[in-house]
Amino acid sequence: MAEPGPTCIRPISLMGLMGLMMLLLPAHPARSETTLHGFIQGNYNLNTASTNPDGRDSKLAEERAQIKLAADQGPLRFFVKTDLAWDHLGNKEDLELREGTLDYTAASWDLKLGRQMLTWGLGDLVFINDVFPKDYEAFFAGRPLEYLKKGVDGVKIGLYPGFASFEVVAIPLFTANHFPDAKRFWLYDPLPGVTNRQTTEPGSSLDNTEIAIRAYRDLAGFDLSLYAYRGFFRQPSMQTDNPAAPTRLTLWYPRLAVYGASLQGSALDGVISLETGYYDSKDDQDGGNPMIPNSQARFLLGYQRQFWEDFTVGIQYYGERMLDYGAYTATLPTGMPTEKKLHDLISIRLTQLLMHQTLKLSLFTFWGLSSTDYLINSEIKYNFTDQIWGALGANLFGGGEPWSQFGQLDGNDNIYLQFRYEF
Repeated sequence: MAEPGPTCIRPISLMGLMGLMMLLLPAHPARSETTLHGFIQGNYNLNTASTNPDGRDSKLAEERAQIKLAADQGPLRFFVKTDLAWDHLGNKEDLELREGTLDYTAASWDLKLGRQMLTWGLGDLVFINDVFPKDYEAFFAGRPLEYLKKGVDGVKIGLYPGFASFEVVAIPLFTANHFPDAKRFWLYDPLPGVTNRQTTEPGSSLDNTEIAIRAYRDLAGFDLSLYAYRGFFRQPSMQTDNPAAPTRLTLWYPRLAVYGASLQGSALDGVISLETGYYDSKDDQDGGNPMIPNSQARFLLGYQRQFWEDFTVGIQYYGERMLDYGAYTATLPTGMPTEKKLHDLISIRLTQLLMHQTLKLSLFTFWGLSSTDYLINSEIKYNFTDQIWGALGANLFGGGEPWSQFGQLDGNDNIYLQFRYEF
């Protein structure tokens, strides 16, 4: 797995574009309102199965402060969310702009410009039409779940003509998924002897601009959404200089188009969720290049129900079916792991609130039906006051083949501790 570089504010004038928008949009007299919130947090982790590849006993040890500033002036709203963290393992500080947007709201449309978090689709920790970047290292190391999401620099336009609602997103600057660091996590590497490696990301150009569209409306009491996306896979593919005896490895991001739909509503005394998507691998149309992801059909069936007061159960069945599987197996190099035609899993989430909802007990599990691997996450969270809470949790990985999704993480079991003071 490749690790992208640190998130930063690119020199292309994100703030300059915001300023230009403020000049171009008409101002309306209104009372200005400014709010400032944030938190101070500690995140700590301890291995329970083995030390890291770098010999450390922890995958995460940091203190973090976040500032959220919002300013409203009529139809305009400015919002910034910034983190400053001290990483004890890396002995360095990290300043990250998690969100920074300027919003304009009109009667039947709105616009958001800048770095923003986008969440589409219905899956609980499985993603079909949510094609936006994720930080899997943050999740596996025990940061709060909100840190699974990464911001994108782009423009989002909302249109509300009445018969339906639409969101159109343009992302000119590519952001890859952030996968676990090979120094802190044990991971499967199919070519461990090739140390000459480089990563190539899509450049910023009109042709490489990602476009995502969502249309949604109510249909007989169900929430119906249609999706389309043109962009890139966010997990890199491998390309070697010589397949027979490679000496150099290039990690790059193939082109991708996604077309999907989701439906969610009340049924069977709970909430039913259905989602599907067709992943069109644009750089491997016939499926004959095993180093590029094959086109896929993805699907999700979910059900959530509260069985008694403050106790909720959520169940999901998720699958990925590889298309052109015969072409994939016919060209797979000798010795490379063979993916299955159908990769499917089930997940179960149990949540119990106690002590006037100040104590939360949760259990989340992934079980691979085709790969027999698993992930188990359990957590206890307690709100000491309205401003102070703490959480203690554990991540367990294993099963399956050494290259399977969670089987490759075997040996990375850990417990984590979170404390937060909000203001």
